[in-house]
Parts: sequence; C-alpha cells; structure tokens
Amino acid sequence: MAQNENMQNPVEQYDKPPFKEQQQEVPGTESELTPKADHGETSYKGSGKLTGRKAVITGGDSGIGRAVAIAFAREGADVLISYLNEHEDAKETAKWVKEAGRKAVLVSGDIRDEEHCKEIINTAIREFGYLDILVNNAAYQLAHESLQDISAEELDRTFRTNIFAMFYLCKAAEPHLKPGSTVVNTTSVNAYKPSPSLLAYAPTKGAIQNFTAALGQLWAEKGIRVNCVAPGPIWTPLIPSTMPPEKVKSFGQDVPLKRAGQPAELAAAYVLLASQDSSYMTSSTIQVTGGTPTI
Repeated sequence: MAQNENMQNPVEQYDKPPFKEQQQEVPGTESELTPKADHGETSYKGSGKLTGRKAVITGGDSGIGRAVAIAFAREGADVLISYLNEHEDAKETAKWVKEAGRKAVLVSGDIRDEEHCKEIINTAIREFGYLDILVNNAAYQLAHESLQDISAEELDRTFRTNIFAMFYLCKAAEPHLKPGSTVVNTTSVNAYKPSPSLLAYAPTKGAIQNFTAALGQLWAEKGIRVNCVAPGPIWTPLIPSTMPPEKVKSFGQDVPLKRAGQPAELAAAYVLLASQDSSYMTSSTIQVTGGTPTI
C-alpha cells in the first residue's frame, strides 16, 4: 500500500534542529527559544475525546504544558493554565485554547505554596463549575557537575516544586473529583536512568513515579485514575535556562532516535490518559523517551 501523500514523514518533520549554545534565566521563555519548539499549533487535530471536560494544567504556559493545553482544547476541554510568572507565554497558550473555542483561565503563582495550590483548584471550580482532569506538569531543575554545588535552598525548591506541589494539588482536588476523573503526572526518563548532573531533580522524578503508582491504587475504588508520562529529552525553555550552553547545543542527540523530542510529540499520550480511551489504565506510565530503554 502506498504511503498517504499528505502524511508528513516524522523523521523529516523533526530532523535534528540546529541547536546553538544559548542560555536563559530560569525558568526560561518561549520567545527566546532558538529554534522555536513545536507545540502542535498547526499539527494537532482533535476528535472530541475530551468534550465537556474541565482541566487544570500546571506549567501550562510553555513547553509540554502548552502542547497539552492546545491538544486538550482541540479535544473539547476548557483549560486552567497554572504558571509561575511567565505572563506572555501564558497569554500565548491561552490564545490557542480560545482559538479552539474553549475557555482559558490563567492563574500565576508559586505552587510550592500549599495555599496557592488550593486557590488553583478553587479557581477552577469557580470558573468551570467542576473539575475532572488534573495535569501535574510544572517542574524545576538545575544541572551541576558536583554535589557541593547544590545548595539546601535549591534542593528544597526542587522537591517542593516537583513533588510537594503534586501532593498539595491532588489533596485539594480530591473532594471535587468524581468517578471517571483523571490525574496525569509528568515524571521523566530520569526516574529510571538518572542523570548524574541532575542530582536534585532526578530523585523527584522517581518520587513522582512512586506517588503515581500508590495514588492510583488508593483512588481506584473512587473511580479516579492516576497515571503519568515519562518524557525523554524534550526541547522546552527549561533546557537553555537550566543547562550549560555547550550541552544545549547537543541536547537529545544521545538517544537512539538521535534528536530531542518536541512538546507536540507528547500531547497524544496526555490525551490518552485524560480520556476514556485509557479506562483500564491506572498507576501506569507511558514512556516517550526517544528510544531510551527504561528497564
């Protein structure tokens, strides 16, 4: 059977990009990212898998979070975009959600604060009336070559952003989640194959993996499913803002597919776990690693 002439070859679509040595301030912005990342702005086509659903996405301003917000909106969901302080990026994500005909709500603030996490959930209930999808995606990382370079402050910030906030948000959301609701967490290939330069970050991803497996079992009797996605190297503003410039240039080239992934390449995994297509999945992980084995 001949290949559909309208089908773009993914190898050509996502060839090795011309990454250059570059650096941004943490947490980084999409506007300064070179080359630009693909979030599915022109490629993702929805099919109504999330019609009528209401979602909260942390770190929804850019990167993986933006790709998930665009995909959810095109599948029929209204979206609350939680972010730290990247206001222009968040507005851009909201624009794409609105262009899909869905409601976009922006909430800025630090998810390390439990009260702010409660406010995120409360805002979703006020704006949407109910909540049935929670995507815990926001993360913080810095790369170091020595354990001595990791301060107590950085360790605290990494764990509070990556795993404490997940506890806070799930706890705040639980009273509002009905049977059929879903939680999707973002873990990482670092949960399985930790990078020695990400010594503070990698353990949080292992904790997220464990948290997901445990909470999925705990909430199974409630009919609330909890799963996660484990990305490999994905091109987002987090990379040039947290890695040395010389490593940014070769980012992602050490995986079997020999390139970094694009946020758009993860969107379908989140849609699957948020939809009823994954009705028999809980405490599970979808690995999108560019071919890096995780066992």
